[in-house]
Order: sequence, then C-alpha cells, then structure tokens
Amino acid sequence: MATDVRIQPLSDRVVVKPAEREAQTKGGIFLPDTASKERSMEGRILAVGAGRLDDSGKRVPMQVRVGETVLFAKYGGTEYRVDDVEYLILSEKDILGIIQE
Repeated sequence: MATDVRIQPLSDRVVVKPAEREAQTKGGIFLPDTASKERSMEGRILAVGAGRLDDSGKRVPMQVRVGETVLFAKYGGTEYRVDDVEYLILSEKDILGIIQE
C-alpha cells in the first residue's frame, strides 16, 4: 500500500488517484470551467485489495498492480477526500483498461 493512502481496499477494490483535467487541449483551445471540472476517467493505482473470492472460496488474483495508470468507468467508484486530495475506490470490474506508457 502506498504511504500517502490511509485506506486499504478490500476484496477486488482499488484506490485510484484521478489524473488532473487539462484546462487547455493539445491544439491550444482553452476549455471552460464546466468541462475542466468534470471528473477524469484516468488515474494511477495507489493500493489494491487481495482479490475476490470465487464460488469455491479460492482467491482470484487482481489483474492490476500499484503504480499502473488505468482508464475507468466515468461514473464508477466512490469518491473520498483526505487533506484536500481526491481519491476513488473502484471495483476491479469498473477498470476498463491499463494505459501503456
């Protein structure tokens, strides 16, 4: 678990720090406040749970790891704040993919 996160996710949950939204596009267009305040769908994984249990009671390992950048469902997860830093707790099924860097 990362040292700046004060919560350990359970089961198939992950803690994600959403990426900051850009105020300007790569082409130089400035985005209005309403667009830039919309929640990002990309973030870095800070902590992962142990994995879910299947029907036979065996632990299914997580497919994601701490430090990976992921794309997640727009309205997935639960937001929480610690010292003015926003975090998300997501179920592994809300993660759409791993962004290759």
